Amino acid sequence: MQQSAVPELAHTHTRPIHWVATATAVAGVIALSSVVQPGSATAAQPTPGTEVKSAPAVVAPPSTAGVHFPLECGPVKAVVVKQATGDLDGDGRPETVAVVHCDAPMGTPPDGVYVLTRGTDGGRARVVATLVDPKNRVTVTDLALRARAVTATLLGYSSADVPSCCPDVKTPAKWHWNGGAFLRSTPAGAHSV
Repeated sequence: MQQSAVPELAHTHTRPIHWVATATAVAGVIALSSVVQPGSATAAQPTPGTEVKSAPAVVAPPSTAGVHFPLECGPVKAVVVKQATGDLDGDGRPETVAVVHCDAPMGTPPDGVYVLTRGTDGGRARVVATLVDPKNRVTVTDLALRARAVTATLLGYSSADVPSCCPDVKTPAKWHWNGGAFLRSTPAGAHSV
């Protein structure tokens, strides 16, 4: 006969007393659960005369489609080349920032940067601010909206003698809403090419 490496344990052999103890424990749990009951569920009902506030509806950002940009393009049309959206003034409704230039067949037309908003009635989008005027002869790259601020890189010219093909000044720019107007600043580490 071979000996087990583990000595026989007392609980491995059932005896009638084990069954009685188990039945008593189960009966105690059942009896206790019938005495201790969770409270009844209640839902908060609005008191008469008060309104139930729902979550604010998500407002779509203004579209650039059909917007008249303050840009003189002659026989060609204005084209939106970049855009970004976000809530710039903290009112819960997003604005759209659009980089627009004339759709010229040759060359590098200058860009304009415009802020679009929509009225509280949700009507058509309209231009409410010009951040970069096309008369400044710059091209805009890296447009973004972060932390309620507009950032962009502006490629321009150091003088009128620099050919339009080859901007020689690179300037990072940042605009933020101060409650009455967009203020422009140059981020730290700004440099020219």
